[in-house]
Amino acid sequence: YLAILGTVVAAGILGSGRLGYAVRNLAIWALVILALVVGYQYRYELQDVASRLSAGLIPGSPLSITDGDGNTSVMLDKGPDGHFEARATIDGRSIRVLVDTGASATVLTAADATAVGIDMSALRYIVPVSTANGITRAARTTVQDLSVGAISRRSLPVLVAEAGALDRSLLGMNFLGSLTGFDVRGDRMILRD
Repeated sequence: YLAILGTVVAAGILGSGRLGYAVRNLAIWALVILALVVGYQYRYELQDVASRLSAGLIPGSPLSITDGDGNTSVMLDKGPDGHFEARATIDGRSIRVLVDTGASATVLTAADATAVGIDMSALRYIVPVSTANGITRAARTTVQDLSVGAISRRSLPVLVAEAGALDRSLLGMNFLGSLTGFDVRGDRMILRD
Protein backbone atom coordinates (compact mmCIF):
# COMPACT_ATOMS: atom_id res chain seq x y z
CA TYR A 1 0.00 0.00 0.00
CA LEU A 2 2.81 2.38 0.80
CA ALA A 3 4.50 1.59 -2.50
CA ILE A 4 1.30 2.37 -4.39
CA LEU A 5 0.82 5.60 -2.44
CA GLY A 6 4.47 6.56 -3.07
CA THR A 7 4.07 5.83 -6.78
CA VAL A 8 0.95 8.02 -7.00
CA VAL A 9 2.65 10.90 -5.16
CA ALA A 10 5.81 10.60 -7.28
CA ALA A 11 3.74 10.49 -10.49
CA GLY A 12 1.86 13.60 -9.40
CA ILE A 13 5.07 15.48 -8.62
CA LEU A 14 6.88 14.46 -11.80
CA GLY A 15 3.81 14.79 -14.01
CA SER A 16 3.07 18.35 -12.93
CA GLY A 17 6.19 19.69 -14.58
CA ARG A 18 6.72 22.07 -11.68
CA LEU A 19 9.09 20.07 -9.55
CA GLY A 20 10.39 23.02 -7.45
CA TYR A 21 6.84 24.06 -6.51
CA ALA A 22 5.92 20.50 -5.48
CA VAL A 23 9.10 20.04 -3.40
CA ARG A 24 8.45 23.34 -1.61
CA ASN A 25 4.87 22.25 -0.75
CA LEU A 26 6.11 18.88 0.50
CA ALA A 27 8.66 20.64 2.70
CA ILE A 28 5.96 22.92 4.15
CA TRP A 29 3.72 19.93 4.91
CA ALA A 30 6.65 18.08 6.48
CA LEU A 31 7.29 21.09 8.77
CA VAL A 32 3.60 21.29 9.72
CA ILE A 33 3.55 17.59 10.61
CA LEU A 34 6.81 17.94 12.56
CA ALA A 35 5.40 20.92 14.50
CA LEU A 36 2.26 18.93 15.39
CA VAL A 37 4.31 15.95 16.58
CA VAL A 38 6.59 18.18 18.69
CA GLY A 39 3.57 20.01 20.12
CA TYR A 40 1.97 16.72 21.07
CA GLN A 41 5.17 15.35 22.63
CA TYR A 42 5.70 18.53 24.71
CA ARG A 43 2.02 19.20 25.45
CA TYR A 44 2.45 19.18 29.25
CA GLU A 45 5.44 21.49 29.17
CA LEU A 46 3.58 23.84 26.80
CA GLN A 47 0.58 23.75 29.14
CA ASP A 48 2.86 24.82 32.03
CA VAL A 49 4.21 27.68 29.91
CA ALA A 50 0.67 28.80 29.07
CA SER A 51 -0.33 28.60 32.75
CA ARG A 52 2.69 30.67 33.81
CA LEU A 53 1.93 33.23 31.13
CA SER A 54 -1.73 33.56 32.16
CA ALA A 55 -0.72 33.74 35.85
CA GLY A 56 1.56 36.65 35.03
CA LEU A 57 -0.94 38.47 32.84
CA ILE A 58 -4.16 37.86 34.79
CA PRO A 59 -3.88 38.49 38.55
CA GLY A 60 -5.12 35.60 40.64
CA SER A 61 -4.74 32.98 37.91
CA PRO A 62 -3.57 29.78 39.60
CA LEU A 63 -0.58 27.93 38.20
CA SER A 64 -1.05 24.17 38.65
CA ILE A 65 1.90 21.79 38.62
CA THR A 66 1.75 18.02 38.97
CA ASP A 67 5.00 16.27 39.82
CA GLY A 68 6.10 12.81 38.72
CA ASP A 69 4.47 11.21 41.78
CA GLY A 70 1.07 12.71 40.94
CA ASN A 71 1.18 15.36 43.70
CA THR A 72 -0.46 18.63 42.72
CA SER A 73 0.71 22.10 43.71
CA VAL A 74 -0.96 25.39 42.87
CA MET A 75 1.01 28.63 42.95
CA LEU A 76 -0.64 32.00 43.47
CA ASP A 77 1.11 35.33 43.00
CA LYS A 78 0.55 38.21 45.40
CA GLY A 79 -1.75 40.85 43.98
CA PRO A 80 -0.93 44.54 43.68
CA ASP A 81 -2.81 45.19 46.94
CA GLY A 82 -0.49 42.81 48.84
CA HIS A 83 -3.08 40.02 49.24
CA PHE A 84 -3.20 36.60 47.67
CA GLU A 85 -6.17 36.21 45.38
CA ALA A 86 -7.21 33.27 43.25
CA ARG A 87 -9.61 32.59 40.45
CA ALA A 88 -11.68 29.81 41.91
CA THR A 89 -14.21 27.74 40.02
CA ILE A 90 -17.35 27.09 42.04
CA ASP A 91 -19.93 24.81 40.49
CA GLY A 92 -18.59 25.62 37.04
CA ARG A 93 -18.45 29.41 37.45
CA SER A 94 -15.25 31.41 37.87
CA ILE A 95 -15.06 33.94 40.71
CA ARG A 96 -12.24 35.79 42.42
CA VAL A 97 -11.58 34.93 46.05
CA LEU A 98 -9.24 36.38 48.63
CA VAL A 99 -7.12 33.66 50.28
CA ASP A 100 -7.74 34.26 54.00
CA THR A 101 -5.98 32.03 56.52
CA GLY A 102 -7.80 33.95 59.27
CA ALA A 103 -11.22 32.90 58.00
CA SER A 104 -12.38 29.57 59.41
CA ALA A 105 -14.80 29.04 56.50
CA THR A 106 -15.04 29.90 52.84
CA VAL A 107 -17.44 32.84 52.60
CA LEU A 108 -19.13 34.04 49.43
CA THR A 109 -20.52 37.50 48.85
CA ALA A 110 -24.21 37.61 48.00
CA ALA A 111 -23.35 38.60 44.41
CA ASP A 112 -20.90 35.70 43.98
CA ALA A 113 -23.37 33.24 45.54
CA THR A 114 -25.98 34.34 43.02
CA ALA A 115 -23.44 34.07 40.19
CA VAL A 116 -22.58 30.44 41.04
CA GLY A 117 -26.25 29.47 41.17
CA ILE A 118 -27.04 29.31 44.90
CA ASP A 119 -30.76 29.72 45.60
CA MET A 120 -30.70 32.89 47.69
CA SER A 121 -34.36 32.59 48.70
CA ALA A 122 -33.64 29.31 50.51
CA LEU A 123 -30.90 30.77 52.71
CA ARG A 124 -31.36 31.59 56.40
CA TYR A 125 -28.89 34.10 57.79
CA ILE A 126 -28.51 32.66 61.29
CA VAL A 127 -24.74 32.12 61.62
CA PRO A 128 -23.04 34.98 63.49
CA VAL A 129 -19.67 35.88 61.97
CA SER A 130 -17.06 38.36 63.12
CA THR A 131 -15.54 40.52 60.40
CA ALA A 132 -13.22 43.50 60.35
CA ASN A 133 -16.37 45.64 60.13
CA GLY A 134 -17.99 44.02 63.17
CA ILE A 135 -20.50 41.23 63.73
CA THR A 136 -22.82 40.21 60.90
CA ARG A 137 -24.78 37.12 59.93
CA ALA A 138 -24.25 34.53 57.23
CA ALA A 139 -26.12 31.54 55.85
CA ARG A 140 -24.82 27.97 55.58
CA THR A 141 -24.93 26.11 52.30
CA THR A 142 -22.86 23.60 50.34
CA VAL A 143 -21.25 23.94 46.93
CA GLN A 144 -20.88 20.82 44.82
CA ASP A 145 -17.37 21.61 43.56
CA LEU A 146 -14.80 24.26 44.48
CA SER A 147 -11.54 24.25 42.53
CA VAL A 148 -8.44 26.40 42.65
CA GLY A 149 -6.37 25.40 39.67
CA ALA A 150 -6.07 21.61 39.67
CA ILE A 151 -7.03 21.28 43.37
CA SER A 152 -10.69 20.48 43.80
CA ARG A 153 -13.00 19.75 46.73
CA ARG A 154 -16.48 18.26 46.42
CA SER A 155 -19.48 19.00 48.65
CA LEU A 156 -17.70 21.81 50.48
CA PRO A 157 -19.68 23.69 53.16
CA VAL A 158 -19.55 27.46 52.66
CA LEU A 159 -21.14 30.53 54.16
CA VAL A 160 -22.96 33.24 52.24
CA ALA A 161 -22.66 36.73 53.69
CA GLU A 162 -25.61 39.10 53.79
CA ALA A 163 -25.71 41.58 50.92
CA GLY A 164 -23.25 44.42 51.51
CA ALA A 165 -21.49 42.72 54.45
CA LEU A 166 -18.45 41.60 52.44
CA ASP A 167 -16.70 43.28 49.50
CA ARG A 168 -15.12 40.07 48.15
CA SER A 169 -15.41 36.35 48.71
CA LEU A 170 -12.97 34.57 51.01
CA LEU A 171 -11.24 31.22 50.57
CA GLY A 172 -11.02 30.05 54.17
CA MET A 173 -9.47 27.34 56.27
CA ASN A 174 -12.13 24.72 55.53
CA PHE A 175 -10.56 24.57 52.03
CA LEU A 176 -6.97 25.39 53.00
CA GLY A 177 -7.00 22.97 55.95
CA SER A 178 -7.95 20.10 53.65
CA LEU A 179 -4.62 20.46 51.82
CA THR A 180 -1.45 18.60 52.75
CA GLY A 181 0.14 22.00 53.21
CA PHE A 182 0.53 25.57 52.07
CA ASP A 183 3.23 28.16 52.51
CA VAL A 184 4.28 31.62 51.42
CA ARG A 185 7.63 32.28 49.77
CA GLY A 186 8.06 35.96 49.06
CA ASP A 187 5.35 37.05 46.66
CA ARG A 188 4.12 33.52 45.99
CA MET A 189 1.76 31.23 47.90
CA ILE A 190 2.00 27.51 47.22
CA LEU A 191 -0.96 25.22 47.92
CA ARG A 192 -0.16 21.47 48.05
CA ASP A 193 -2.74 18.77 47.59
